[in-house]
Amino acid sequence: MSYTDPVAFAATRHRIVINLSGGKDGVIAGAKAMDAARRAGVADRVWTAHASLGPMEWPAVTVDGVRWPSASELAAQHSQILGVPPERHIEVRRTRQVDGRTVPFDLLTFIAERGDWPWLGQARTCTGPWKTKMVFGAFTEQVRALRKEVQGPLMFANVLGLRAEESRDRRNRQVWRRTTDNSHRVVDEWLPAHQVSTADVWAWTLAEEVPYHWCYDSHPGAGDRRGSSRCSCSTCTLASHRDLLLGVARRPRLAELCALVERVRQVPFNPNITMAELIEQSRRPDAPDPGVRVEENADFERMERDVHAALRRPPTYESKARTGSTPLLHATGGCDTCTLTM
Repeated sequence: MSYTDPVAFAATRHRIVINLSGGKDGVIAGAKAMDAARRAGVADRVWTAHASLGPMEWPAVTVDGVRWPSASELAAQHSQILGVPPERHIEVRRTRQVDGRTVPFDLLTFIAERGDWPWLGQARTCTGPWKTKMVFGAFTEQVRALRKEVQGPLMFANVLGLRAEESRDRRNRQVWRRTTDNSHRVVDEWLPAHQVSTADVWAWTLAEEVPYHWCYDSHPGAGDRRGSSRCSCSTCTLASHRDLLLGVARRPRLAELCALVERVRQVPFNPNITMAELIEQSRRPDAPDPGVRVEENADFERMERDVHAALRRPPTYESKARTGSTPLLHATGGCDTCTLTM
């Protein structure tokens, strides 16, 4: 497989799936992919998808009577801006069966049950099972229907907003990379914005008047891009130190829940720092000003109950990072029965 021309590549696809997180990078990658699709005459094959992580994503906030949308809501807005009809935008979220009912299965609940955090190179469980597999699982029915009309496997493009400037791992990614190749479907990952700098992303966003998430600003509506550098999970284990301090201060209840998981399971939130330490640092005078504190909703409170219930049971995985009775336990104050009682 070797591609060099985005238009020629788009013309070979039966489906072009643009992943939108509600962040700044997905929408510019989507705009480049949609431009190529239009020039190839296959814009009607473009779909957008948002893999929701529920309460772990940045939620909506209301400040001074103005409501600023959540990541999920903004992803849907970005889809419309790209020119994708609402019926071709999908949102997926992981669920499971409990007592015969289908209920949300949240990432933090899974972490609490497993007893391990999704560190890179350790247990990176937060991308494939919670995002990619969910998105492409949603297209299974389309694959079955289209296979009646198409000879051979269906050709998919999986459009992501990954950029070389973000990390060494992403810098080494190819713009086109085959990730699935079987008799039913062929999926090529496509990074249209791979070589776009952060400065150019923001220049394009502002010039095109594309709405961006409030978490990027020092406070909602500030328009200064001095908040979080990325719009991923509010408390992503791989985020920068400053982003983590902002996430902890902006969502103190989520931070405390992460600290509880850390304390009970005896596995640090991050290989370099514990959530307990982040909470303490976020309260120092020199910590970044959060600008806003989120009032958590009913969906968060349901996840909170699920996490507490999970922590009453033994972990399902024996983490190599588990500390036992090492300083992590003492640094976070230990765990008692009352802490787990709702």
